[in-house]
Formats: sequence, C-alpha cells, structure tokens
Amino acid sequence: MKVVKSYSAKPAMDGDGVNIRRVADFVTTRFDPFLMIDEIQSDNEQDFIGGFPAHPHRGIETFTYIRKGGFEHRDQLGNVKAIRAGDAQWMSTGFGVVHSEMPLADAKDGLHGFQIWVNMPAKDKLRPAIYQDTASSPKVAESNGAGATLTALAGNWAFVGRPTLSAPLQGLSGQAALADLSLAPMGTAQFDLSQHEFAAVYVYQGELRSGDIEPAAAISRVVETDAVAAGAIAADTIAADTIAVDAIAYRAVDRQVVDNRAVDKAGHQAPRVFHQGELLVLDSQVPLHLMAGEQGAGMLLFVGKPIREPIVQMGPFVMNTHEEIQQAIRDYQAGRFGELI
Repeated sequence: MKVVKSYSAKPAMDGDGVNIRRVADFVTTRFDPFLMIDEIQSDNEQDFIGGFPAHPHRGIETFTYIRKGGFEHRDQLGNVKAIRAGDAQWMSTGFGVVHSEMPLADAKDGLHGFQIWVNMPAKDKLRPAIYQDTASSPKVAESNGAGATLTALAGNWAFVGRPTLSAPLQGLSGQAALADLSLAPMGTAQFDLSQHEFAAVYVYQGELRSGDIEPAAAISRVVETDAVAAGAIAADTIAADTIAVDAIAYRAVDRQVVDNRAVDKAGHQAPRVFHQGELLVLDSQVPLHLMAGEQGAGMLLFVGKPIREPIVQMGPFVMNTHEEIQQAIRDYQAGRFGELI
C-alpha cells in the first residue's frame, strides 16, 4: 500500500442540527470524481434527530450507505423509501432533485451512515434525475479466509485471486465504485486496483496498519482545521443572498500540512497506523495490502476515474460555471425542480 496523502475528517453540523464528520474538496478536486464524504455516527439521537429537511441538489450524485439505524427518503419524483442498516442509495440528481432524509422512528438506538457526493461531467449535469436503492436487493459480500469481509456497494470488486463481486448499483458517474471492508483483529486483505486512476480508503472504525517501507517524503497528512469542507460556502449566506437551502451548511476551511511519522536513520518511515476518521488517498498502481490492528478495523473503499473539469460549488449545487450556478438558483426558486411529495 502506498499512501499519497492522508486527510483527517473534522466535526461539522448539517441539516437540522445533525452532527457529522466531513472530508471534502470543492476547489482543487483532489478526490476527483468524489467531492465529499460525510459520516454520521452517534448513539445519542439528539445528534441526528433533526434529520435533513427538504432541500435541493443539482449537478451531483449522492451515494448514501447506512450501517446502523436508518432514515426515510422522500423526493419530488415520488420516491418514498426506508433505507436501513446494510442498504445503499444512489441519486443522480442531474437537472434537479428536492428531497428529505429523516431518521426512522426505530433509529433510537443510534445511527451510523455515510453520504458521498460524486461529481457529474458537464454533459450529464442537466439530464433527468435517476434514483436507485438496494433496500430489496440481497447483500453482495464475501470473506477471504484471512479475517476480511468485503461488501460490494457500487460497481465491481474482488479480493486478489477471488471472483468478482458485482454490486446492485452500477453506472455511477466517473466510473465510481464503493465497498465496505471489515477486518477482524489483525485480519488482512489484498486488492489490485491498477485498472483505476483514483483509489482511496476511509477508516471508520479501529486502526489500519501498514508495514510498507517508503521514503519519508512520500506521504503527508493534511489536517482539516475547521469544521467542514474546503472551498464550500455557508448555507446561511446562500439563504440570505440568493436561495433557501434549509440550513445545510458548507463552510470554507483552513488547512495545514503536518508530517508526524517516525523515520529511521536511513530516512525510511516506520510502519504506520491510520485511525478512525482518516481518508487515505492511494497510489492505485501499487498493490493494496491492508491489515487491521488488534481491535480490528472497518473502512470504505473508493475507486473512480477523474472527470477533470472545472467546478463551481454553491451549497447543494455543483456546476461548471458561475452562470450555471445562478441558473440553478433561478430554476429552483421558480419551482422548476418540482415539489416534495
């Protein structure tokens, strides 16, 4: 495993007072085709009970995955679905979606889930919206005999030397694919991701260890020092000046780079340990060898093909130019997105 950079998620608040952790970049697109990863994890319902009231999107795909608890999704297309533990949901918003995501009544024992934003190429940003979920699909998972269980969430995945797992959700923008990997204490897994340009791992539980030896300068850790994503704009500013987005907050963030690894006399780094809340951007051309710490580990795997287009982001809209953002605002205010059913 060769880690190019490690980014730490930081606390944020979104929706109606929902506490989350976020890693995002709407400026340099360093996670292209991915834009943002939000994680909700709490056993205290006060951290999430307000949910995400009705709000719009244009120009992105949202991918939601629930590990514990659940929420009810409603949108202007007429979809009303309960998304529960183990389920994934994909919305290609295209021209526009208005939806809400509210915790289910039986989520009182806690909620753990993710919402990932995937960029869309300019040619697709105004196409009709698409909605799919896995609520009625069987789980696609396999164990490798070395303490690892792989669940394919979107796209195709395989352990080295094992058959390919095809997830129920296919065709995401930027050839994006996602999987959930659980490792038992000291469990291991190997992947060949060389067919993909972008690859990353987000650690959501336990510790991930790497025994690889690389030059000390080969990796840096980027710490997000504010509560939310790079380059984003506060929702209250958007609401006051242009458009009501129901208290969805996307604020600008300051960043600093730190390198805190042990280095031996030969200038090589010691085996590294990555912790909960870290996003590891990988060199996809190097074989991926993963090993958990003594408490085990859980992580999301990401791969995709960079879209390599300029983006302009304002709150829930991601387009290619400022004029397109203004048009999105006008369309939403004029009711052209439709109304929540």
